[in-house]
Amino acid sequence: MSPVLLTALVLVFVLAMLMRYGRAPDIVIWTGVTLLMVAPVRQADGSLGFGLLDAAQAFGGLANEGVVTIAALFVVAAGVRETGAMQLLVERLLGAPRSERSAQHRLVWPTALMSGFFNNTPLVAILMPVTDDWARRFRLSVSRLMMPLSFASILGGACTLIGTSTNLIINGWLIENTGHPGLGMFEITPLMLPIAIVGLVFVVYVSNTLLPLRKPVFEHLENAREYVVEMEVEPNSEMVGRTIDEAGLRGLPGLFLIEIDRNGDVLPAVSGNVRLAAGDHLVFAGIVDSVVDLQRFGGLRPATDQVFKLDATRANRRLIEAVVSNTCPLIGKSVREGQFRTIYNAAIIAVARNGERVRGKVGDIVLDPGDVLLLEARPSFLEQQRNSRDFYLVSQVDGADPVDRRRAPLALSILGGLVAIVTTGMLSMIQASMLAAFGMLATRCCRPLAARRAIDWEVLLVIAGALALGTAMQTSGLAALLGAWLLGAFGHSPTTVLAAIFVLASLLAGLVTAKAGAVLMLPIALAASRQLGVDVMPLALAVMLASSMSVATPIGYPTNLMIYGPGGYRFGDYLRLGGPLTVLIGVLGVVLIPLFWPFVP
Repeated sequence: MSPVLLTALVLVFVLAMLMRYGRAPDIVIWTGVTLLMVAPVRQADGSLGFGLLDAAQAFGGLANEGVVTIAALFVVAAGVRETGAMQLLVERLLGAPRSERSAQHRLVWPTALMSGFFNNTPLVAILMPVTDDWARRFRLSVSRLMMPLSFASILGGACTLIGTSTNLIINGWLIENTGHPGLGMFEITPLMLPIAIVGLVFVVYVSNTLLPLRKPVFEHLENAREYVVEMEVEPNSEMVGRTIDEAGLRGLPGLFLIEIDRNGDVLPAVSGNVRLAAGDHLVFAGIVDSVVDLQRFGGLRPATDQVFKLDATRANRRLIEAVVSNTCPLIGKSVREGQFRTIYNAAIIAVARNGERVRGKVGDIVLDPGDVLLLEARPSFLEQQRNSRDFYLVSQVDGADPVDRRRAPLALSILGGLVAIVTTGMLSMIQASMLAAFGMLATRCCRPLAARRAIDWEVLLVIAGALALGTAMQTSGLAALLGAWLLGAFGHSPTTVLAAIFVLASLLAGLVTAKAGAVLMLPIALAASRQLGVDVMPLALAVMLASSMSVATPIGYPTNLMIYGPGGYRFGDYLRLGGPLTVLIGVLGVVLIPLFWPFVP
């Protein structure tokens, strides 16, 4: 098989799998890389050999400057996130909106500004719960805020070199493949900023017309978040001897005292005059937010034996909600039989199912898919299980874990130092990012365990694998062939080819993620520029613009997927707002790119 045909078949396979399944893109892409390493291919001398890519070409992406920089910036982002620095800034900026459009203005512009200096994925992860609470407090539609939030982070992140990993990857590719010295921190800002501003104005003033009102996917499960919780009166509690009314346990908002279990004797329909005794088990029914209030009563502790056995002091435990997935190994087993506490080092306080309270002892409850568990666990549980296949959703209950913000100014100073160092040219991007990551660890803004877990290995593997596929496109001659096809289809006008590359890059970004699409389009852009006899930078900037501002589908950027459920969106909603926005971005890009980067330097 010829190198061109082999590479083309592998690319078609990879793209088809990515579009068909959309999951585990790192596995799909590296399957393609493996095929290119071992498949039989005809050599230049006509002999048959195995593997189009050697080991250095296949794994060279892992040492790419852009990939290493992104890994370091994950640690920097973790430090800012753990100290609560961004959340602190946002809470002060949001304030009290006068209308839905006012709320969008208050949310969109600060988000866009912050995303220019902070990776947009963790930024949106921080802002989503803040936005949700803010919307509920002022009775705003969450669906009118979540998509503008995601789009603002995408458009704002495209304005600087470090705002999005897509820009960093394209910069690393330019350094390795074109001899370019590398883009400066704000070198692309004069081009990207006006496009982002126009795009954000479009989002604020048009989104209410194009976006239908949607309800969050879990809103209809509000009753399912009701729990039965059993609390024990501690022996030395100040509540001992007080009546229910005196202890403040009657009339709690969202909570109802069902019964008291006193040494095996059940006291139903408890009167407010009943006096509490040490060891009393108080059985409450209520919603999860009110369960948090129970945790704050001095002298009360969860009465499930599991909690007492949990390997962590009370001060080091967190209240967490988790939804059991259909792949959880404990499905069909009771909590005690499945040894939930031993496996997850977390204690189940209560279980909700299909809008009904699951009564009885927690240890005897048999778990079903979709069960909502209220857990007490160590802080690490949230990080360990957030991406686990055992749970659909893992989230910390609001108010259960106040963030220690004493190091927030320090984390922001380190981030500011990173920007200043790169801007002044004192150090390269990779040197500055490594130094900032070390600073976050040295000052304890980020714990080592959190730093290790902050690095998104799937993202890095996707990028490294896509770089290997891009190398195969160049070495096999497929990129040159596609470049020639591009010129044949769209003529030899540089402006027309620029527009075509933007359209193709936008389609790839929307179908197979922005990073993979960018890396696959860059070799074609390089080949087209050589055949046209023009500078590669305008065409590379078209790829960067299309990929870093990919908003037309929920697939292009992780932030669009993150808001999918919480915003209650449907796939078509992204096309409703993101489609016209993409056209607007493309038109502005085709006009502005040649002004800042002429075809003939």
